[in-house]
Amino acid sequence: MYTDAVVIAGIVTVLLMVGFFVGVGIFVFKDSKHQLGDHGRHSDAPTQKGHKQ
Repeated sequence: MYTDAVVIAGIVTVLLMVGFFVGVGIFVFKDSKHQLGDHGRHSDAPTQKGHKQ
């Protein structure tokens, strides 16, 4: 099969997009676990009723 520069560039682009989305997914997963531990930025903010969670 003949492989030219456009095919290689397309494969590299797809691999970069997959890597980017995997990285974003890992960041969101780690950040959600961090938020569940009540160590987030808003952990000291009172709720609407004026009580902490």
